[in-house]
Amino acid sequence: MLPASAAAPKEMLPVLDKPLLEYAVEEAIEAGIEQIILVLSPGKESIREYFEGNSRVARTLVERGDDRAAIALRGSHLASFSFTEQREPRGIADAVATTRAIVGDEPFALMFPDDLIFASPSATAQLATRQAETGGSVVAVQPVAPELVENYGIADTAPGRDWRISGIIEKPSASEAPSNYAVVGRYILAPSIFEHIERLTPGRGGEYQITDAIAAQISAGEPVHALPFEGDRFDTGRPGGYLEAFVAAALRRPELESSVAAIRTMLRMSDHAS
Repeated sequence: MLPASAAAPKEMLPVLDKPLLEYAVEEAIEAGIEQIILVLSPGKESIREYFEGNSRVARTLVERGDDRAAIALRGSHLASFSFTEQREPRGIADAVATTRAIVGDEPFALMFPDDLIFASPSATAQLATRQAETGGSVVAVQPVAPELVENYGIADTAPGRDWRISGIIEKPSASEAPSNYAVVGRYILAPSIFEHIERLTPGRGGEYQITDAIAAQISAGEPVHALPFEGDRFDTGRPGGYLEAFVAAALRRPELESSVAAIRTMLRMSDHAS
């Protein structure tokens, strides 16, 4: 999302009146998560400032009569926030490793804010329910068109195998893909993932990939299942996906109904003009 992401952390880009990261935090709280860890890299101190000051801002807005701020204030009381730092861009698995002392020996959720998902119950809540049934790790997947599999990690899984994953192939060609189920940015991971991360060797670009650590869990015989979640996902790292996220968010807000209707009118007029 350059050049926009050069001016602000991409996680803080707004969709309507909230940054992407706040949507992820709300999703975590809805799933019953009480401790949220944000992994920051240098130059993203504004994220810490936002969440540490959010309750103060919310109180001010509540005093002004902003009802939505009451929700933000409630959220700030329902979860505690911790922060770790990834000093160099060495991949998602390296970022996850910085949280080990806080996470301890419990399963935990891993969420990528640039995958914005609207679902009820939330995607993370669906994963948590599934993980309570299967144990081990659970990975959110979504079917994609054959021409798009090369953009994702693809799970070797199928409904007939109870969605157990036997492998993940990173960005395969259409002919090499074991399925069309793409791994997307929501996981519930067993704490054994930390031990597998310790033994990883860097992959492409010198980065440590979380999919490699999950593959190590699979190789060790640990249960890893896919969950084709119910909901709408938007890849906000693409301009088109970011635009679609705005539209989807607006459609979920009754007070914006007249604005949505005006946009529909403009689109119809544009179609007629062309």
